[in-house]
Amino acid sequence: MTRQLHLGGFQIASHVPHSHAAWRHPASDLDVFAPDYWHRVGRTLERGLFDFVFFADLLAVPTNFGGDEAEALRRGTQASATIDPSLVVASIAAVTRNLGVAVTKSTTYFHPFEVARVFASLDHLSRGRAGWNIVTSLSSAEARNFGLDKALDHDLRYDRAQEFVEAAVALWESWEPDALVGDKTSGFFADPDKVHRVDHDGAFYRTRGPLPTPRSPQGRPVLFQAGSSPKGKAFAARWADAIFEIDPTPEGRRAYYDDVKGLASNAGRNPDHVNVLPSFIPFVGETNSIAREKQAFHNELADPVSGLITLSVHTDHDFSAYDLDAPVEQVEVPGSQGLFDVARRLSERDSLTLRDIGRLYAQGILLPQFVGTASEVADQIEVSFTGGEADGFILSAAQLPGTFDDFVDQVVPELQRRKLYREEYAGTTLRSHLGLDD
Repeated sequence: MTRQLHLGGFQIASHVPHSHAAWRHPASDLDVFAPDYWHRVGRTLERGLFDFVFFADLLAVPTNFGGDEAEALRRGTQASATIDPSLVVASIAAVTRNLGVAVTKSTTYFHPFEVARVFASLDHLSRGRAGWNIVTSLSSAEARNFGLDKALDHDLRYDRAQEFVEAAVALWESWEPDALVGDKTSGFFADPDKVHRVDHDGAFYRTRGPLPTPRSPQGRPVLFQAGSSPKGKAFAARWADAIFEIDPTPEGRRAYYDDVKGLASNAGRNPDHVNVLPSFIPFVGETNSIAREKQAFHNELADPVSGLITLSVHTDHDFSAYDLDAPVEQVEVPGSQGLFDVARRLSERDSLTLRDIGRLYAQGILLPQFVGTASEVADQIEVSFTGGEADGFILSAAQLPGTFDDFVDQVVPELQRRKLYREEYAGTTLRSHLGLDD
């Protein structure tokens, strides 16, 4: 059987996904705090047989650029207005039957017990479709919302995350699969010999257990991660079932793919069970020129300062005082080192200024744009998929949520014609969609 690709839809529970131009698009729906909007997104992705919808999250209104929230709010940048994505995905799960629902929770500002219970509950309520995107949280604005003066050191965050996941896994495993009996006649509800204390007492976290939530359909949620620094990639290779990646260049994606697969193998894992999923923004048109017009219209709406505000958030470094018409400087950033490395690499390769990088960041956080007719976009996906860059892709929208409609109605049938994509769901759980039951 021809190897088939996986597809996910990227979202933030907000008006801005990756593209800062998306909310300004005349055709975008801005009613993003209402359930009907998210139900439409979920049903569209399920109609397209997507593996999952994936929600990133940030825990603060941006303050990194210039020291306060004013410009972020004025320009409506990423994370300037959000709602809790864990509640959004529960709502989506209620109106879909097969679509996986993956949501971000931080290992820095929550506790393993709370996170384990949330995802065990979501896995029950979705009947086995839950995924957890593991993040360590990167900005000082987030830290201040949780009573700290600044974000924790990068490597310390990952050390804590390692122990956090170990504790969460132990809590999910505290109920054996057949521990819940529920025998009404005898009155025997659960077998106490099959429900176990955890007694985790580590360097950073303590939890007694057992989890009060019985074993969920998947046993534990599918684990997502987006590590791009050396420490982050090692963490992803150890734990992740699926890895979200951003790199606008084919050579960068190939290098990342080979690196992570090798790290997973060295960690004793089956590299086929570590799905590497780069993200892109599609622009689909009846003709190539129509698609190019859509792309140009979108990109013209992107404001460089908005991009730099979000770059400041992602790197936890204030770029407000830098010369916009100078190249990107080599600076130490405490936040997302991988994303900053991509920005600096692009600046050096293409002689880009900080203003240029801000514009690219506003157009989609450095995501590549796949542009053309349905057949041409499918060509770009196929070349990347068969060229050792990806096990699938995470789509991000340029128009809310019309980008998903265009892709599902036009590109999905073309991928199916090429035998690169499923024609029906083979299973009912997110784990089965991603081939993790093999």
